[in-house]
Amino acid sequence: MAKKILVTGGAGYIGAHVVLELIEQGFEPVILDNFSTGHRYATQGCEVIEADLRDAASLNRALTSKRFDGVMHFAAKSIVGDSMSSPLDYFENNVTGSLNLINAALKGEVEHFVFSSTAAVYGEPESVPINEAHKIAPINPYGQSKRMIEIMLAEAYRAHGLRSISFRYFNAAGAAPEAGIGENHEPETHLIPNVLRSCLSDSSGSQLKVFGNDYETRDGTCVRDYIHVRDLAEAHIKGMNHLFQNPIADQINLGTENGATVLEVINACEEATQRSIEYNLENKREGDPAILVADSSKARDLLSWTPKASLFDCVSDAWRWHLGTANNR
Repeated sequence: MAKKILVTGGAGYIGAHVVLELIEQGFEPVILDNFSTGHRYATQGCEVIEADLRDAASLNRALTSKRFDGVMHFAAKSIVGDSMSSPLDYFENNVTGSLNLINAALKGEVEHFVFSSTAAVYGEPESVPINEAHKIAPINPYGQSKRMIEIMLAEAYRAHGLRSISFRYFNAAGAAPEAGIGENHEPETHLIPNVLRSCLSDSSGSQLKVFGNDYETRDGTCVRDYIHVRDLAEAHIKGMNHLFQNPIADQINLGTENGATVLEVINACEEATQRSIEYNLENKREGDPAILVADSSKARDLLSWTPKASLFDCVSDAWRWHLGTANNR
């Protein structure tokens, strides 16, 4: 029988792509989402449990009413600036909600747990590329909340044997336009969808903003590590399969090990869209590091995982989704 996986936040951006990968690899995903930011069109015909992580009773019912082989946890608030202005909301939703989920998983005798963490746990990088041995020093409540969940999972393994992998993402990008799913946040804070949205805008004058051009990088703009969401999804399946065979609680980076500047992203978008993209240069934002690039050797060695998609693949797939499905939402 197909292994049944509960996917929290499975109607969101990354969660929906992982659900797609689970289906393609013969698993049976069940989506749990409160649809505060997720999209009902992204559920891809899967069974859906509409519930909130902050409601412990509903989680207990969900995880004890049927047998799950694993949990993949994507449901979280994830906007850094928002976490600075509403920190307690982030701790309530991300930390308390995850604690409820872990407890419910233990009640349901679930033994395998894959968690969507973030490179924000590292804070300001002391060296690049960043590996998992880098100092943990998150500088915002979003990163702090994710780190707290990593700690809870490590303790759940020590005390109860709950196997887990916490994947620390760098910058997810791209889409699966053939499946009708892509990056659709409101408000949108990520660079690539905002660049592409500027191409679809009917207003005169670009609203696209580039923050800072005097960093110590090859063109003066920030460098980030963009990884295709389908590559991320594949890593999660490999991670779950690894847990089926190995009793661990671990943290693993997911990135391409190749950084792109903001201007290089804009150039890639111009190539993919065949349009000229205008932008407004703004002052740099406080707290934006010059370079964030992953060392993903641990994922490569432990999971035999290597990302395949290029930056152009990311923006090209995202553009095809924006031209199609996104325009009709």
